[in-house]
Amino acid sequence: MMATRSARLGIVGLGYAGLPLGMAFAEAGFTVTGIDLNEGRVQAVQERRSYLVDVPAERYQRAGSRLSATTDYAAVEQLDALTICVPTPLSKTRSPDMTYIVSAAEAIAAHLQPGQLIVLQSTTYPGTTEEVVLPILAAAGGVVGQDFFLGYAPERVDPGNPDYDIRTTPKLVSGVTEECLRRTAALYQPIVETVVQLSSTMVAETAKLHENTFRAVNIGLANELALMCHRMGISAWEVIDAASSKPFGFMPHFPGPGLGGDCIPVVPHFLASRLREYGYSARMIDAAHEINASMPVFVLGRIADALNESGRAINGSRLLLLGLAYKANVHDTRESPSLEIMRQLLARGADVRYCDPYVSDLVLDDVEHQAVPFTAEEFEAADCVVLLTNHRDFIDEPLWDHAKLIVDTRNAVPDGPDVHRI
Repeated sequence: MMATRSARLGIVGLGYAGLPLGMAFAEAGFTVTGIDLNEGRVQAVQERRSYLVDVPAERYQRAGSRLSATTDYAAVEQLDALTICVPTPLSKTRSPDMTYIVSAAEAIAAHLQPGQLIVLQSTTYPGTTEEVVLPILAAAGGVVGQDFFLGYAPERVDPGNPDYDIRTTPKLVSGVTEECLRRTAALYQPIVETVVQLSSTMVAETAKLHENTFRAVNIGLANELALMCHRMGISAWEVIDAASSKPFGFMPHFPGPGLGGDCIPVVPHFLASRLREYGYSARMIDAAHEINASMPVFVLGRIADALNESGRAINGSRLLLLGLAYKANVHDTRESPSLEIMRQLLARGADVRYCDPYVSDLVLDDVEHQAVPFTAEEFEAADCVVLLTNHRDFIDEPLWDHAKLIVDTRNAVPDGPDVHRI
């Protein structure tokens, strides 16, 4: 059925991971049904309206009528395979909140059909597939590997990355049984160039966590380098450039205003939380989190220093923040350090404006804020311009010469007497 594109596929969760996956299957010729309780997303898909940077409107044309969406889990009964792509947020105790995964599994179980393949893609702690999802499905569907099939295949999407997409990024797949693994691999082979089969779902779950933890720890090291170099009065960026000249044994990571998104600042805690159950303390993860979480405060200090040198204080100054999204060229503000920086500046009495071509409006602490245009007039009116997210719009048509004072957290602004870096 996969080879002939006759399998009917479902995607549970039409967010940053689910919609691109569903679109990839539809573009490959499969009939795909998206299931999402968010009526706005469902309506957008039905009306062929884009709401993600990685899924522009023209992709709907290539998918044709093969992609549809609904809020009704009864659609599960008409499908051959489903992928669960719901979010796994971090709780206040820095442990994974399993609410969405459990709810999705229970809703699927209520409509489970013989022979269906269910694949969990949501990022989660090691053991989730077999300890949480499997019992829910088994209670309704019988024996795994015979009556139904269950696998885990983590998402590896990098929103806004023009070089790697679903097809070109190797896909990790695993299954509860050998037949589950075979079917999970067959599901993804039509849409990816490389399928990497793993020995167990726990290995696949841990591999995904390790990928993000690697990034978090190394960014933490880069951020600590920025803190140390500031104390020594040298440029962290020059140090990283110098180290990058070594052709082996070094991979550059760069400092910034903090970590954002739903993966890198969040996922390492899934691993640390799980390991506490084994009596192990993930010390490096905790240390990296402490450093990365401190960066917004450091940026506030750099803004205060820059203003002080020009005879001003944060209180009463007009500040223009460039970029509230957590990374360049996306509109995702989840866990964005820019939000905390904006919140702290407002608390200190600053007149804060923001510009972001991907975030037109924002509600912060129950107060609505509207983006201002990216113009020379806004730059000239600001006492200080703070580059937080290096969107291509800011870099391709720079307005730096119109700013009185600049704090650059991304090393994207040319050197000048009024440019301060972290």
